[in-house]
Amino acid sequence: MMYNIIDIETTGRGNRITEISIFKYDGDTVVDEFTSLVNPEALIPTYITALTGIDNAMVADAPVFGEIAEQVLAITADCIFVAHNVNFDYNIIRNEFKALNINFTRRKLCTIRLARQLLPGHRSYSLGKLCAAEGIPIADRHRARGDAEATVILFERLLNSENADQVISTFFKKNSKEATLPPHLPAAVFNGIPEAPGIYLFKNKKGKIIYVGKAKNLKKRVLSHFYDKSDKELQLCREIADIDFELSGSELIALLMEDAAIKRHYPPYNVQAKRNPTAYGIFSYEDRNGVLHLAYNRLKNCPQPFMTLYTITACRSFLEQLCETYTLCPKYCHLQEGVDQCNHYKIRTCKGVCRDEEAPQQYNQRVKKAIAQTTATLQDNIIKQPGRSADEAGFILIANGVYKGYGFIDHTAQITHTEALEDHLIPQQDNVDVRKVLRRELLG
Repeated sequence: MMYNIIDIETTGRGNRITEISIFKYDGDTVVDEFTSLVNPEALIPTYITALTGIDNAMVADAPVFGEIAEQVLAITADCIFVAHNVNFDYNIIRNEFKALNINFTRRKLCTIRLARQLLPGHRSYSLGKLCAAEGIPIADRHRARGDAEATVILFERLLNSENADQVISTFFKKNSKEATLPPHLPAAVFNGIPEAPGIYLFKNKKGKIIYVGKAKNLKKRVLSHFYDKSDKELQLCREIADIDFELSGSELIALLMEDAAIKRHYPPYNVQAKRNPTAYGIFSYEDRNGVLHLAYNRLKNCPQPFMTLYTITACRSFLEQLCETYTLCPKYCHLQEGVDQCNHYKIRTCKGVCRDEEAPQQYNQRVKKAIAQTTATLQDNIIKQPGRSADEAGFILIANGVYKGYGFIDHTAQITHTEALEDHLIPQQDNVDVRKVLRRELLG
């Protein structure tokens, strides 16, 4: 069996290659080597130069990746791609080939994941600390050749470890996720994640929560992060060392749990809006002909709004829904401006108030009903949801227009009034994001 032990240096942001080193190894001896600086066709940040010593002047006259692509393809042909945190190096090289319209596919092994099984008990499995603990010298740390050369010695030690053949063969099995999982994540942790709705919390080696997500199928969604080749996901996966999860019973409760967890932990990989979204109010007014209008405007300019939304698109969708549900007029719901009579392309519910075929008083009754029922729906509601198991049910409680939280009730419990739900309630804070979720659920 032939192996390539590979290490690359990159620009950091954008992850363009600045240096690559490949040792071809037959299990006993290095039989070939390819090492080269690479012009990344992008600026190298100063913090990367401080780490690697590679600056923009060093790579100015180096070949671009396209000029060395044939050499990389030749030396890696019919070899197993080996690296310390293999998915990082492999995916960056694969992306460089993808930009050249070349499909680069190799079997791969990760020396971090192998070392966790074959050299257990180390406090850290980073290349520097693992090599120091194992007495493996590294010349030119954070340069591609120095790190690759040290990884060759480490890989040789792994190959000569007890049970190495069995462990490596397990890694190559089709149903094995060893080649896919983040380097610092134990396979047992991933295998313990259920295929059920809930939230998942990625943690780094220090136990800090770095990302929170929700899913209808936790295991499937978590695995999708490990297949994502974007720079953000590659960096996230490099840091994942543990995963916690909480079952929700439903995707809706998972959304609420996710929002609460993000606001509680502020994970660095969760992208959150840094400013409050613009709020729009839906309100009513009566014109001089006695017809009740429904309209929207910025919340601060609205007289007594009965609904708050956060995009103009959401306002128009909501008004369209009211038109269809309560047979209202698109003109008087301000879905059409500057027309004498409504002629909306989609909504044909108007009974003729805009054509003097229906009395304003009769039309206004339906407008008032739309407002009243919308307000009542948002004021007090118990939203029933599936439970986390077949023995329970879930619920979400809204009281006096305020989100109170969610909870789970055993099917054997006797609930005869709303107050009894509070014994099973997991209290939560109301906020703008939660209200958007719940309004979408209640009003469609």
